[in-house]
Amino acid sequence: MSLANGTPLTRHGSRVRTVPARPAPDRTTPTPTPQATPTRATVGARPAVTPAPTIAHMIICLPDELPAEALTTHHLDTHFGVTGTLTPLFWAVAHLRPWQRHLMIGLRKGRPAPCAGGPVRLLDLQGIRQAAAVGAGIRYQIWQQVVHGTGIATPWPVFETRHLTHPDRYPLQAAIVDFHAQPRVQAMRLNSAANPGPGQPGVGELEMYQAGQIAYQHYCAASAITCDAMLTADGRKLAPGSDTLAHRITYIEQALAYLGTLGPDQRLLAVAL
Repeated sequence: MSLANGTPLTRHGSRVRTVPARPAPDRTTPTPTPQATPTRATVGARPAVTPAPTIAHMIICLPDELPAEALTTHHLDTHFGVTGTLTPLFWAVAHLRPWQRHLMIGLRKGRPAPCAGGPVRLLDLQGIRQAAAVGAGIRYQIWQQVVHGTGIATPWPVFETRHLTHPDRYPLQAAIVDFHAQPRVQAMRLNSAANPGPGQPGVGELEMYQAGQIAYQHYCAASAITCDAMLTADGRKLAPGSDTLAHRITYIEQALAYLGTLGPDQRLLAVAL
């Protein structure tokens, strides 16, 4: 029970009248204080285990002194301690000049021209964000139709946390079964089975969809240029604490703030892990 404005509150929040304190009994022997008996909830309780985040793509901010010829898949582990491959997640700006093409990393043909990286001033970051937001809006409309009539579902990280905290009492298979048993998850899985291919809502983003259309579009637009993790030019690694939306948002905030401090000649590199 806690106090608010001098009046105790029950654990349900309703106010109760204060009971006047009784006068202490006139005894020479003090009344022993009863000892609290530990409950089963406090005995042997384990701290919750946070699942590791899923890192599929990373943005690397390249140091100025690193030569362009060193930017190959075989040298990623040597220079950055990263095992992965260059991936064309960026777009080159539309007005890219012929003499600027050698500054780009993994440039391919197309309109817009995809690339694995290059100087910030030659990357169409705003165009990437806008395109991602449009695509997210279309997926959200599909998702709304697919899950219509179903209730809010518990995201997978909640079940995974419970399993990792008590693996002996809650096996992984039980967590998977419980997650998939939710009507909203079942509706999404049925839609994916009936409509295979890209562009369909996936259960991995369930929590993001449930945050609302505008929130989901903001999430996808920001994630398009921040990916799942970032290695700064001074060697710091930015990454979410887990796959929960709250931890993902915290990472996005940090990554966007860092990108905002970069100069136009800072080179970015996208890597698939």
